Amino acid sequence: MLRYVVRRLIGVIPTLFVLSFLLYAWLRSLPGGPASALLGDKATPEKIAALNQTLGLDDPIWVQYGKFIGRVFTGDFGASLASSRPVADELADALPATIELAFAALLFAIVLGIPLGYLSAKRRGGFFDNATVIATLVGVAVPVFFLGYVLKQWFAVDLGWLPPSGRVTVGLDQTRITGFLVLDGILTREWDVVWDSLRHLILPAITLGTIPLAVIVRITRASVLDVLNEDYVRTAEAKGLRARTIRNRHVLRNGLLPVSTTIGLQAGLLLAGAVLTEKVFVWGGIGSLLAEGIEKRDYPRLQALILVAAMTYVLVNLIVDLSYALIDPRVRVR
Repeated sequence: MLRYVVRRLIGVIPTLFVLSFLLYAWLRSLPGGPASALLGDKATPEKIAALNQTLGLDDPIWVQYGKFIGRVFTGDFGASLASSRPVADELADALPATIELAFAALLFAIVLGIPLGYLSAKRRGGFFDNATVIATLVGVAVPVFFLGYVLKQWFAVDLGWLPPSGRVTVGLDQTRITGFLVLDGILTREWDVVWDSLRHLILPAITLGTIPLAVIVRITRASVLDVLNEDYVRTAEAKGLRARTIRNRHVLRNGLLPVSTTIGLQAGLLLAGAVLTEKVFVWGGIGSLLAEGIEKRDYPRLQALILVAAMTYVLVNLIVDLSYALIDPRVRVR
């Protein structure tokens, strides 16, 4: 197992370097460039050339990339062109909000998705199965922003059960330690903050988790159907093993490999920043920073955000690979 983990960790390093170089080269090839964005309406060819020379943007791309990577290793992503704040500080403020939302959305999708997919497969062709398949199609088809506005209208405006936006009620006293509001409330035993943060989290988590939920249900259903037709499941049933034993040891464990892949990919998507969901619910996470960075051509911010998103995908895929070895020991020796 240790050798398998080491091999996967070694493989991640060149992947991250290639991704970071491609990202840097792509952003530098976009029209305009950082100098034009910095100068704004005052940009002239002479001023742009002078600023490029001052910032070192006229150096060869590999020289610029080397300087960029050197700064990244020290945690320096530069200063935002829009706010003049260090991009690292902006990331530190926004990342906990996105992680908290993504975790809640993924938890919602997993807790409902795997049982629904399993039950749908066990009742193949029945009313429950058909209803689940139709519901998952609707869940994938409905745009996230539309679902978010509908949920806000029903549960926040019409019924008044949940808050419509934000992470916490304005004016509520709270002590911030990690930036994760629910966790901070638990650590400081501010139970009113915990309850208020959870209430603010429900609607955006359901909105963001609907598509992953539909995908997990369908993948689980297909995977379980494949496993149920295997000889070892029929043998276990013929031997008279309990239904719980067959379900846990033979069906779910063998059917979890494609499901874990799906969960990993969905986690990467969610952590990369749910732009539409964060905009609808004024969440203030990575997605909001990314949207503002694109709008204002904030190259340092975009560079850091996309790099973080790419690293997230790579690390999530590494975790998925390691989970394979835990679920199916045969993977370790391949």
